[in-house]
Amino acid sequence: MSSVTNREGGALAGGTAGAAMAGSALAGTAATADAGARTRLWADAGRDYLEAALRAVVGPVAGFALFVLVWQVVAMRIPEIPTPGVTWQAAVTLFADPFYDNGPNDKGIGWNLLASLQRVGIGFGLAALIGIPVGFAIGRYAPVRAMFSPIVSLLRPVSPLAWLPLGLLLFKAANPAAIWAIFICSIWPMIINTAVGVSRVPQDYLNVARVLNLSEWKVTTKVLLPAVLPYMLTGVRLSIGTAWLVIVAAEMLTGGTGIGFWLWDEWNNLKVEHIVIAIFVIGIVGLILETLLVALARRFTYTEE
Repeated sequence: MSSVTNREGGALAGGTAGAAMAGSALAGTAATADAGARTRLWADAGRDYLEAALRAVVGPVAGFALFVLVWQVVAMRIPEIPTPGVTWQAAVTLFADPFYDNGPNDKGIGWNLLASLQRVGIGFGLAALIGIPVGFAIGRYAPVRAMFSPIVSLLRPVSPLAWLPLGLLLFKAANPAAIWAIFICSIWPMIINTAVGVSRVPQDYLNVARVLNLSEWKVTTKVLLPAVLPYMLTGVRLSIGTAWLVIVAAEMLTGGTGIGFWLWDEWNNLKVEHIVIAIFVIGIVGLILETLLVALARRFTYTEE
């Protein structure tokens, strides 16, 4: 009897050991599969990242290379146009000392660029101080909208340079006249976009503010401003782009210090390679301003859930 019991106990122990070994084997297989899945996941993620990086780099590099090639071919056929190599050498020399100062009419490109940015900053700042509150008033109050909308619609299409002679008449100097032109061209996008943003604030927000008996100041700062901010920043972005376009033409007409005047002066000196350099500098600065403002607008843009 005891031998039978011993045999049964041995069989049971053997079965338990076999089950344990099978469980260990299954666990090992699962762990191996898990590790393989993680490896494949990381490999796929790395491949996707590499492909995205290549798309982000290869496209612009190929486009720029094509642009330089076309430029080289055109320069070979038209001797007056400097080649990319000549322009690069001139740029290296020019930016070796961008802040030299040999008098009011002979300054480095760095000083001229800073002078233009200063004018844009002043004109743009004045336009923001006036345009954003006016846009709020137009969007918020129907009588103000009825009063000012026709004026805005009438004056907005006028070229900013058409206002330049009036600025010279009023201020009797080139620098404030150029700032005046920047102010005029910058104010319309800010007025219009702010007014549109205020008019599109959901009525439910205003109803809640009315139920809570909020003051007009709190309605403006706590309800309207957060909702309108993306529209305001769009107006700011459009305004700064237009201002940077206009300042170059305004400085060509008014003279003095500035990237537009410097470009025109280089044309009078027949330094075409410097003109090409100025075009690139103007474009790069405009791109930087646009990129910064787009990033700022994205930071304050939200979606309703």
